[in-house]
Amino acid sequence: MSTAEFEEVAMMESDLISARKQAPSELRAENVSVWFGKRKVLENVNIDFPKNTVTALIGPSGCGKSTFIRTLNRLHELIPSAALAGSVLYEGKDIYSSDVDPVHIRLQIGMVFQKPNPFPSMTIRGNVLSGLKLSGMKRDNHDDIVEHTLTAAGLWTEVKERLNHAAGDLSGGQQQRLVIARALAVQPSVLLMDEPCSALDPASTLKIEETIRQLSKEVTIVIVTHNMQQAVRVADNTAFFLAQEGEPGHIVEQGLTTDIFGQPQDQRTLDYVNGRFG
Repeated sequence: MSTAEFEEVAMMESDLISARKQAPSELRAENVSVWFGKRKVLENVNIDFPKNTVTALIGPSGCGKSTFIRTLNRLHELIPSAALAGSVLYEGKDIYSSDVDPVHIRLQIGMVFQKPNPFPSMTIRGNVLSGLKLSGMKRDNHDDIVEHTLTAAGLWTEVKERLNHAAGDLSGGQQQRLVIARALAVQPSVLLMDEPCSALDPASTLKIEETIRQLSKEVTIVIVTHNMQQAVRVADNTAFFLAQEGEPGHIVEQGLTTDIFGQPQDQRTLDYVNGRFG
């Protein structure tokens, strides 16, 4: 590669990074603190989730990552004794405002959990459409929805000939992709994923990661992961959470994934991403 070609590629990469930095935030947490009863588990979390990007939340177990991701679509408030201070802004409006319907928020900001949770006795097709029925959403062309969402979740070619089979017949990785398709059927703008690959084999994990990369072209994704290589492979941005003994969790450092793993500014981040603790 000539010097001129190298400089052109470097400039293109710089422009891409700048564009990602300047992308409008679809979701934002401002000064979020969380309690369970009298125990404070998160303190003063501030983070933006730019539109159509993947943000990885990393950090040791017990530092509040899963708790935090549940605040982003009001699942946190379903836990007895849970409390929250601060704001979570979706398209500029606080989702915890008294005039905001939490059911509507959970349709716009979907969630995929650690363990696949399809309805095992329901058909594959029925699982995809179940979210529409449970939410009362009126959408035509169900066959098109099933094909489109299963394709987006990277599952269509594997199941298109057995849509009327029970979802329980699928492998664990296929079930997780089915759950993703089910979440996509209600057309969310944001998809939250709490360790979606932790129970899967390496081959299934790679398929889920490819699905995440493809989905991020249309959906903003936030993923909790303990897999550092996974964060590097799928995430545009990364936030490192940490909790000292007896203290609430907080964000130590956040930024472009390439910076967090390549040139972190905090020694604790450097130690964690290099496997020195956690």
